[in-house]
Amino acid sequence: MDRLFVRLQAMEQKIFIWINGRLHNRFLNFWLYYLTHLGGATFTITASLFIGFIAPEPWGSAGYMAFTALAISHIPVAAAKKLYPRIRPYLAMPETNTFRNPLSDHSFPSGHTTAIFSVTMPFMFTFPEVTILLLPVACIVGFSRIYLGLHYPSDVLAGAIIGTSVAFGTVALWP
Repeated sequence: MDRLFVRLQAMEQKIFIWINGRLHNRFLNFWLYYLTHLGGATFTITASLFIGFIAPEPWGSAGYMAFTALAISHIPVAAAKKLYPRIRPYLAMPETNTFRNPLSDHSFPSGHTTAIFSVTMPFMFTFPEVTILLLPVACIVGFSRIYLGLHYPSDVLAGAIIGTSVAFGTVALWP
């Protein structure tokens, strides 16, 4: 079992180095630095509540579902960060490309990825036609977290799974 874990870890580091190192260019540096904020607390809270308050039904309900999923999804994220304190890649690997003011808390799982998936999924479940727009946005935010040197691929995958699962549960149990 230890050998499998070591292999998976080595594979993950190779993927991380490829995304964070080889793909770096001025175009992606600009866009991903700004697009990553779509998964931040300010945007996700504001957008979901704004849609909930302003949009007509059924969009308003989807906005409230998104806000609810966002709030609930950060409970397992906070617990996982305490239980599995993983150092961020840019701190573990000095050659990592990163940007100004990088986060210094624990890496696993990605909170930004959790947030964007928990907020976009209720809209995708309710209005499947928006999936073509929202799924790529959510994936770009997750990708940006690796590109910016803040998360390993498994951090992002875990965030996407948590966000999607909580959003699915929220939509399924919504009154």
